[in-house]
Order: sequence, then C-alpha cells, then structure tokens
Amino acid sequence: MIARVARLWVAAVALTATAQAAGPEILVTVGEVTDSTAIVWARGRSAGRIDVAYRADGGGGERTASIDASPARDLTGKVALTGLSPGSRYRYRLTQDGARVEGTFVTAPRPSDAAPVRLVWSGDLGSRTQCRHVTDGYPIFRALARVPADFFVFLGDTVYGDHPCGGPDRVPGYDFIATTVPEYRAKHRYNREDAGVQAYFRSLSVYAIWDDHEVKNDFSGPSERLMPIGREAFIDYFPIVPPVEEPGRLYRKFRWGRLVELFILDTRQYRSPNSERDGPAKTMLGAAQKQWLIDSVTSSTATWKLVVSSVSLSVPTGGRNHDSWSNANALGFPEDNGTGFAVERDAILRALREGGVKNLVVLAADVHHAEVIRHHPTPWWSFHEMIAGPLSASFGRPRPLDMELVPKSLFALGGVENFGALSVDESGLTVRVVDMVGTERYSLRIQPER
Repeated sequence: MIARVARLWVAAVALTATAQAAGPEILVTVGEVTDSTAIVWARGRSAGRIDVAYRADGGGGERTASIDASPARDLTGKVALTGLSPGSRYRYRLTQDGARVEGTFVTAPRPSDAAPVRLVWSGDLGSRTQCRHVTDGYPIFRALARVPADFFVFLGDTVYGDHPCGGPDRVPGYDFIATTVPEYRAKHRYNREDAGVQAYFRSLSVYAIWDDHEVKNDFSGPSERLMPIGREAFIDYFPIVPPVEEPGRLYRKFRWGRLVELFILDTRQYRSPNSERDGPAKTMLGAAQKQWLIDSVTSSTATWKLVVSSVSLSVPTGGRNHDSWSNANALGFPEDNGTGFAVERDAILRALREGGVKNLVVLAADVHHAEVIRHHPTPWWSFHEMIAGPLSASFGRPRPLDMELVPKSLFALGGVENFGALSVDESGLTVRVVDMVGTERYSLRIQPER
C-alpha cells in the first residue's frame, strides 16, 4: 500500500511538472500603456497569425487586430492598439488554431485628470535554486493577484540567463547558462509559461526593464559581448517597441494622469565598466539618457515623479567593483577613488534639486530585500527611495546605506520574497511592502509637497 501511494505521488508530481512545463498554448502580455495606446505581445502555439479582439467596458463595439507569430523570434510577435479611450478598462481575446486566451487591462487617465493610480513593483525571478517549483510554480504571483493594481513594474532580473537551476522539485528547462539568442529566449519562455505568471499578466499591464541577469551578473554595457544578444531576447519577450531610429533603446516615460509620471531607466547598456574609478567621465546612463532624465523630470507637471532604477542609489553592491550608484563601503562610508557611479548620481540629483523638483520617488530592486528610505542630501531637499524584491531568488539582507545621501531607513525587510505597492490619490501617496503570502509588512503615507 505504501509503495502504491508513493508511485501515485511520483506520477502526480510528474504530471504537474509536465503541465507546468507545457504552460498555456498562447502566452500574452500587454504593456507600454498610455491614455490611448497599448502594445499586445503574444507567443503563439504555431507560426502564423494570432487574431486579437478587444473592446472597452461600457461602450463601443469590438475591434480587431492581428499578430504575426514569427518563427524567427520564437513564435512571438506584437501589435499596437491605438485610439483607445483614456481611463478605461479593456477586455481582449486572442485566438489561434482553436486555442483561446482572454485578459484585461486599463488605460492611463488623461494628463489633466487627477484619477487615483495603483501600481505594484518587484524584480528578481528565477535565480539558482529558485526557479519554478513543480507544484507551486512561482507562488508570489498568487499574492500579487490579490492586490488591486493598474499596472505592474517588472523591475529587472526578469530572468537569470547566467544561472542554471534544476532538480527533481523544479520544472525542467532552466538548467543551463544562456549564451545564444535562442537560449536567452528559452529562459524568458520558461518564466512566462508559469501558470501564476500568466494568470497575473492577463489581469493588468506590465512595464518591464532589464538589469544584469538578463545577460550576465554585473555586466557593463558596451564592454560585454553578450549584451546585444540578451537585449534582443529581452525585447522579443516583452511588449516593448523601441523607436525605429534607436532599435535597442529601453529608457522611456509614461504619464498616468495628473498625479503620476513614470521614468524608466536603462542602467545597463550605456554604462562604463564597473572597474573604472568614479569621476566626471564615468557614466551609468550615457550622456543622452542622463540629459533626457534631467529634462523630463524637471519639466514634468505630474504631482509624483517616479524614477525606475534597476540598481539602488544608496545600497552598496558589487564588492570592489561597485555595481550600484553608490561609492560607499560596507559600513556606508563613501570611499575616495571608489568604483561606483556616485559622481553622475549626485550631478543628476543636484540638477533635479536646482530645477525645483518635488515629490521625487525612486523605485528599485536588485538587492533582494525590501526597504523604504528617506534621503535628505541637503537641509532643504529630500526624496524617497523604495526597494522591493525578490520575487523568487536568493535572499539579501539590509545593510548600511550610503551616508553621502544622508539616508534614514524607515523600514527594511530581508529573508522573504516580497513586492511593493503604491496607491496615489490627490491627498498623497501610500507605499506598502507585502510578502509572498500576501501579508502587509509595512505601510507609509506621504503627503505631497506643494
């Protein structure tokens, strides 16, 4: 009897693993949403046409579009939906060869509309030993699904291309180090096929940005030969459509009504080598992106300016060759001749301060712990940095912060998967830190500076 039960259990696990590995027949993600447009990304069950039907709740007829599932891009494709109504919920249906998938998303409010905005953010999915479990998959997405949100910011390390992960309790297909475009695509496909990820991504839109593990740990842009390969796979697997004149560009901005503007940074492909000494010539963003950020944030009329940086402004990382913006050592003391990017960081903050920017919030991930920090680099100017993650990766721990920014840690949490949630209305902004079972670990209400 015991042997028979054991055989049945093994069979059940095998079937679950097979189902997890197979995933849904059509994968879908909606992103890059504005008040009138959205990008629908899909991976088909076969090459060829995927039909898209969509309509707004409460009015208007059904409209149609199509996606070409390209064999050259691992059966993926995208289509832009245009002429959408601001502040509206849309429902869509994708069909191909008898397969069908449905989902929903909301468009941004008009820039003049002070409608409430809700978002969640986190990063770091599928590191060594933490890829999809054969029965649970990525369980944190069930907790994410219980938090109402207009969109999700997938803030870096969306896959671990440089980490093998496998074992009898893990869904097969991730136990290798990617070095080619097909292998990087396979990493993205593996994470996207998780049932919890797909269910969540069908319920809202996603803004995604990469960090280092989409290519290689702590990589520095032009000096990393695998960078263009990892970037190609990343763009193939997210609803991102770079401008024609800059086909690899990932930094961009999105306005969500009168209250929120989102500025998404690319901290990887333009950066100087981490090993260089810090100074005026060292850059994380590159000259064009740095100027774009300063000009965009200082000219923004949104109440809250949310800057998305995959690496922290104040948490030292990377050891001798710093990988985050900070030049501080393990005790938080800034080092002379450090290898961080603090000169550029401080120049950007100075320009924002002198430009009169108020209500600045930096959203980050990367360090595998959650933290809410108030920085006060001058007596008359302050801003907040908010860190979340991991979704499913090894755990980090809070550590001394870069004293150069005069930080005050308001809350820190290590040793547990987590995500952050922001709710913004006319009276202020609320940040919450939520763990993998949906328990709220921290909440803070911030009043806007007028």
